[in-house]
Amino acid sequence: MLNIAIRCLVAAVLATAAAAQNAKSWSEPFPPHRIAGNLYYVGTRGLASYLITTPEGHILINSGLESSVPLLEASITQLGFRFADVRILLISHAHWDHNAGSALVKQRTGARYEVMEPDVAVTEDGGRSDFFYGNSPQSFYPPTKVDRVLHDGDQVKLGGAALTAHLTPGHTKGCTTWTLQVTDGGRSYDVVIVGSVNVNAGFRLVSNPRYPGIAQDFQRTFATMKALHCDIFLGAHGDYYGLEAKFARLPEQGSKVFIDPAGYSSYVAGREKAFLQELERQRR
Repeated sequence: MLNIAIRCLVAAVLATAAAAQNAKSWSEPFPPHRIAGNLYYVGTRGLASYLITTPEGHILINSGLESSVPLLEASITQLGFRFADVRILLISHAHWDHNAGSALVKQRTGARYEVMEPDVAVTEDGGRSDFFYGNSPQSFYPPTKVDRVLHDGDQVKLGGAALTAHLTPGHTKGCTTWTLQVTDGGRSYDVVIVGSVNVNAGFRLVSNPRYPGIAQDFQRTFATMKALHCDIFLGAHGDYYGLEAKFARLPEQGSKVFIDPAGYSSYVAGREKAFLQELERQRR
């Protein structure tokens, strides 16, 4: 058991180091742009954040790094909206790269913070109770009070916009995939914003005392993901859906560049295959 604990600690340190290597792209500005209808990209090159605009204020998904909040504000302002009009803050999951800026966003905007129930405790203790990164102080972030606890299937509504929260656990216990409909060019499109279906380096899928049901949760998540109808495929990181390549084609193709149901299906299938391979490896 001691050897297992040591291996897990080493894996956590290595995973944090790998994340640090990504920090450059996580902090690099990326051109904000309209995806379709009232849905906009306002994140950095490496970390995706989305703005859903309404006449009654706006919904922001993912606060990113604490140091990147000024970039979020600049992107929202560049699009012609006011950062102060963000009324609701959501996240894809409770990892520092997606929620470390939440305390500052709440402070600057007064937004109501809404988080899926299994991720609430770790959000409010700043990552210290995370089943994996809780052993890694480099992964901690400012604790942030949650204003509304969400459950699977709950809706978040504001000014005519309605998002549905889908519990897709495994990557974190409360990892959330968001769906909504947008209207663009007279047509309605189903949007899926993937929380994460990644098995991070060092995750124990078998005999995990801090997350006993992790493998079953991943299996549930893949079943959920495959049942969703997707026209526009997005995710917590832009590389999930090929952000940079699609953005490059945006001037010529417009919003239709983001319509990618085949890409969504291929991504989910690929991630499920990787999960099953890792599960089998750990079972041996």
